[in-house]
Amino acid sequence: MTQIYVKVEPDSRKFSIEEDVIPKIKLEESPENGRANRELLKRLQKILGAKPGIISGHKSRRKKLEIPLDEDEIRQKMREYDG
Repeated sequence: MTQIYVKVEPDSRKFSIEEDVIPKIKLEESPENGRANRELLKRLQKILGAKPGIISGHKSRRKKLEIPLDEDEIRQKMREYDG
């Protein structure tokens, strides 16, 4: 299990991941009623092949996630994602 921080940007035109010290994830959904959080978890599960969970930051743009993979594998899969 790895805990990792991400920054999210809801209401974007297209889903994307920008690699940085803290990865920036652009989401298409708006933050109302948890829609952006659901999109984040659904898309990361598809990209990583493992189910992530939000530990903290449910109503914040900075979120702490727990993912059952090691950090190097998470970052590699995020880098390889091309949409």
